[in-house]
Amino acid sequence: MRKIFLIFLALSVSVSSFAQKTKKERKEEKRQRINALMKQEEEGVIAYHKHTVYGAKLTNDGYGKFLEIGRAQSVKKALLFQLDISERKHPKEEKVSNSLVPTTPFVYGKINYLYPVKLGVQKQLLFGNKSNKNGVSVTGNFGGGISMGLLRPYFLEVNDNVLGGRKLIRYESADKKLFTDVIQLNNLFVGGAGFGKGWSNLSVVPGLYAKTALRFDYGRYNEMVNGLEVGLTGEFYTKGVEQMVSNKAKQFFLNVYIAIIFGRRK
Repeated sequence: MRKIFLIFLALSVSVSSFAQKTKKERKEEKRQRINALMKQEEEGVIAYHKHTVYGAKLTNDGYGKFLEIGRAQSVKKALLFQLDISERKHPKEEKVSNSLVPTTPFVYGKINYLYPVKLGVQKQLLFGNKSNKNGVSVTGNFGGGISMGLLRPYFLEVNDNVLGGRKLIRYESADKKLFTDVIQLNNLFVGGAGFGKGWSNLSVVPGLYAKTALRFDYGRYNEMVNGLEVGLTGEFYTKGVEQMVSNKAKQFFLNVYIAIIFGRRK
């Protein structure tokens, strides 16, 4: 009986020592990991698990905003999930006013507003890390996804000489000749219908897009994202998108952009 007790006591001491040793090892590993992160902060290395970024951009044919959620795969690689909403304008758009009567300016010959809504995934690669906490990191990203071209008809407000009062007309209506008949436009009260018109007549043209960009992050602290991004985006739609009268409907759009970005890392 005494031998059994001694064996049990020896086993208990061994298990306790092993558990204590494992606990100490875990504490030491945690301490080393914290020290490594502190050293990376001092050296300007950006280490994170995820980030959330907001951006506002100007393109060669419009403007837009985007939301980005990033997931780190390593110090140098990450996956970016983006939702991008913008407005694309035709290069021949020009606001004009009625030459006879002061009216709200309108875009002569405009058929549709175009709002590309893009949802996609990109791969981010680190090209140059910060030399210190106040330096600049350079990353590149490339990828793509789906693009839904939202078309909102452009309406004009004119006098109705038949029924009296005013009416709204669009290019697809029976009065579409007014879009190109300058003489009739000048003889009628003409103005843009405003931002609130046309939303109930939205149509969607599906497509795909590809994107590549360079990002320069000059945030003072590594947990903050502040920077500039310049990039190139190409969009291809399943059918031609009509924007202006007497201009060929386009299926492929290529544009460059510059964006201001801000957000946080964790």
